[in-house]
Amino acid sequence: MLNNPQSKNNDIWMKAAVVGGLWASVEIIIGSFLHNTRIPFAGSILAISGTILLIGFYQIWPHRGMIIRAGLITALMKSVSPSALILGPMTGIFMEAALIELVILLLGANLPSYLIAGIFSVSSALFHKIISLVIVYSFDLLRVYVNMINFALKQFRLAAADPMEIFTALLLVYVVMGSLAGWMGYLVGRKAKKMSAEKLDISLNSGIKNREFFPVNPEFRTSVWLLAVHIIAIPLGLFLLNYIGFYIGLSYVVIYSLFVGFRYRFAMRRLRKPVFWLQLVFILLLSTFFWNIGKKAFGPSLEGARVGFEMMIRALFIIMAFTSLSVELRNKHIRNFLFSVGMGQFYQALGLAFGALPIMISLLPGSKEIVRNPLKSLLKPIVMADQWLEIFSNKPTE
Repeated sequence: MLNNPQSKNNDIWMKAAVVGGLWASVEIIIGSFLHNTRIPFAGSILAISGTILLIGFYQIWPHRGMIIRAGLITALMKSVSPSALILGPMTGIFMEAALIELVILLLGANLPSYLIAGIFSVSSALFHKIISLVIVYSFDLLRVYVNMINFALKQFRLAAADPMEIFTALLLVYVVMGSLAGWMGYLVGRKAKKMSAEKLDISLNSGIKNREFFPVNPEFRTSVWLLAVHIIAIPLGLFLLNYIGFYIGLSYVVIYSLFVGFRYRFAMRRLRKPVFWLQLVFILLLSTFFWNIGKKAFGPSLEGARVGFEMMIRALFIIMAFTSLSVELRNKHIRNFLFSVGMGQFYQALGLAFGALPIMISLLPGSKEIVRNPLKSLLKPIVMADQWLEIFSNKPTE
């Protein structure tokens, strides 16, 4: 059967659906725990768990192209996230999978390759975080962070560090964590391969239905034209704020924000959370007190307060703009386009993974169990893979 290229491609998409669905399930379980406990470096922790899973799955299904397909499926499954701002997590997830796929493609399926793949995958979380901060707050926030670190070093009578030294120190930590994640993924995958799949009561199979992705309020009408408007509006707003003049940019941001705030008010949940506004105020205070560290003694700075206020305005604009863009991306025309370019297999695999998601979550360990025994918890979804593949392969296309 698998000698037929079409059948082999279908098989890889089905396996990618299993991997993507189980990866998304673990992301939701761990992500909810990290969100509720406010543990820092949540993105890095999720990158480590994702890396372990992907390299683990590759031990039982070593198919070229499967990991990047699974990354695409998991990334798009973030569109069902309660958060309206989905583009950041989607790009982060896909980047992790793409880097692992690329390293294994270039270096082969061996332990050194998995270690290097883990380094690239986990380190991508650091680059993703830095790029996200720059997009939302500009390079000014990085200067504030560098000044804070040097202020702390000064208290211990240590020499100040330049930005590259700080970045290198951080990157070394991610390199160590990434290599450990690659090694653990290899061990977990090899162990799962030797175990016989435990028989789970998935008679729930009958309850698995293909689900639509890019869901949106059925009473809300998306627009391709507005999608184009947002794609143009975001760089235009940043250009006005950064290069033309703050007050001109502020006027543009106010008009744009009033429009999107009214049209997408159902999606602006993040703006209604006190924690979000506290974060902005905290950044304003950090900028006020740490902007001019090194030029003068520690204390409030009017210039720092101005820069902090500009970062707040920029952050509000970026968050509202990307929230609006995320809503318009959930458009039926995108689905129709995928079919028109021959991506029906992808769409079917994505629908199966969506439909199985609630059942997958219910069968996986809870967040407390994952914290107590992370490796054993990450072993379970890999052991379940063959059984889920059988269910997906026997599922009639709707």
